[in-house]
Amino acid sequence: MMEYAVDFFLFALFVIGLTAFMGPLTNGLGHLLSPRQKKNSYVRQTALSQAGFKPVGGKSKQ
Repeated sequence: MMEYAVDFFLFALFVIGLTAFMGPLTNGLGHLLSPRQKKNSYVRQTALSQAGFKPVGGKSKQ
């Protein structure tokens, strides 16, 4: 029974460590694959398409 507990603990530690490592790894890959300039072009295009929209909701800023 003690061997089972040790195996379970080691496997749980491995799975937790692997998932904790995969987050920063995929985040770093995402930063490498999609450059920042491309992100700004999407933001700019959205701002251009919403230029003539009327403000809706919320309190007026007067």
